[in-house]
Amino acid sequence: MGTIKMNLATSVFALSCMLSGCGDTPPQASEKQTDNNNSNAHVATKVLYNADVYTVNGQQPWAEAVALQDNKIVFVGSNDDVQDFIGATTSVLNLEGKMVLPGFHDVHMHPLESASTATQFSIPSYATANEYIDAIYNASVQNPDATWLIGYGHEIATLLAMRDSPLSVINEAVKDRPVIIMEQTSHSMWVNSKALELAGITSQSKDPIGGVIGRDEEGYLDGILYDNAGNQVMELAMQSLPDAQQQDYLGLIEYTMPELNKAGITSISDARTYWQRGHIETWQRVADEDKLSLRVNLGLWAYPQMNDEKQIAKLKSLYQSDQNSLLKVNQVKFYMDGILVNTTAAMHEPYAINWLDLYGNKGLNYFSQARIEKYLTALENQGFDFNIHAIGDRGISEALNAIGNASMGKSRHRITHLEVIDPDDYKRFAQLNVIADAQVAGEFTNPAHWPEVAEFIGTERAQDLVPIKSLVTAGARLTLSSDWNVSTFDPLVGLMHAVTRAPQAITLEQAIAAYTINSAYAMRQDDLVGSIEVGKHADLVVLDKNLFNIKPDEITSVKVMMTLLDGEQVYKR
Repeated sequence: MGTIKMNLATSVFALSCMLSGCGDTPPQASEKQTDNNNSNAHVATKVLYNADVYTVNGQQPWAEAVALQDNKIVFVGSNDDVQDFIGATTSVLNLEGKMVLPGFHDVHMHPLESASTATQFSIPSYATANEYIDAIYNASVQNPDATWLIGYGHEIATLLAMRDSPLSVINEAVKDRPVIIMEQTSHSMWVNSKALELAGITSQSKDPIGGVIGRDEEGYLDGILYDNAGNQVMELAMQSLPDAQQQDYLGLIEYTMPELNKAGITSISDARTYWQRGHIETWQRVADEDKLSLRVNLGLWAYPQMNDEKQIAKLKSLYQSDQNSLLKVNQVKFYMDGILVNTTAAMHEPYAINWLDLYGNKGLNYFSQARIEKYLTALENQGFDFNIHAIGDRGISEALNAIGNASMGKSRHRITHLEVIDPDDYKRFAQLNVIADAQVAGEFTNPAHWPEVAEFIGTERAQDLVPIKSLVTAGARLTLSSDWNVSTFDPLVGLMHAVTRAPQAITLEQAIAAYTINSAYAMRQDDLVGSIEVGKHADLVVLDKNLFNIKPDEITSVKVMMTLLDGEQVYKR
């Protein structure tokens, strides 16, 4: 590598700038640098040099230095050549061999839901009936004024394994007020009789579209509401909260955005923006107050039970895509199906066990293929891209069918989760230009955990879950995301898992692309960010080690040292 032509005093000053954030002129700049002071158009506001810059640009994969002019990248190249951009007002940062990458993207997370204190209490994943009774009762005592008690945390298998009915357990804890507790995946809710009463659910009630009302073997309600049956009751609970929007706002400002920036994340997609709960207004408030430290795309939740014509008209009215704004409302989130461990993911062949007596025992649909096609026809011209949840092979096939039948081919639709895929569908992602969005940050997605799903779908179908290597090999454009808070949002965890989950592991280059340029494409901003190139915005992350120079299992030990959004520091270690 070349070395920048600065004397010792200049180098020491530059290093102090990196540590203290100063932007003063390096003393005794070289004669060539001084000459550049006469041309303000050529002088950079900030220079990062003596770095391992991985650009994610195939034409120039590596560099030593980057020069910024305000929010734009004006130079990518060597230490020697970057001195041409240094003037009296340039802030010069000597990174001493640290790694520079484009800012990470997370195109599937739930930032409002995951950090808001609207959820009043948590319970363990696994506990005895008595332990759950104590925990829920204590939550009731600690929240005496709450109209609804709203909790989170259990696993569905724990409730079903209890000797007593889940309904009798939760009723013993609290009878006089409605209680709703979200399961870890958000695909089922545990409710008491008061909540069922307020929701108008009885043992004679029919299952709603995309959901199942849990019943015991004799047909009595068991207190579990699966998928959209639970979503609708949670909607009632959330609407009862007088300060939900304020709590969502504070969660974003005080925790979520600072922590995402700390992880090197500069762009996200909110994958389930509940527009009937005021989520858009909360995001807009943050944007209007100029407090956004991320580029944000909102994925408007498509309510399965809503009249299509009314919902389409409403979604159209909410669209916004101002290129000068960090906040855009340009995506729609659809659920094709549920999840494997509920037996609600849509499968081509029946489940190995029958929990819910669904037709054919092949899972369920929130939205049918025909309805997705209807929404595609209506919303693509507006500019919306679809983010479609599909976990089972039938759900994925139907989502691809819908896009193949109804899309005009100009949108950037993606299918997310992708746990069980028909191998015949691998090639269709590239053929239809459908983005494959996967989550591998969670330990449960690693191959060692695949056998846990075998009891639901059999050993053969439980192989190659979330087949990211097969998708990339077939030419699919892959993005990697977190689904936070189902999994950690730390991109370094996702990168490590992506390159170590043989036989479905990918290369480090492919994994980084999935977190940067491919995700920027999914957010329609690959012309602005996602790689380090002249003319793009300066969304950058600085790591203390070069990811390519360490063992794969050491990736999570790497530290984020600095995060820049539009050239401005939003995090420094």
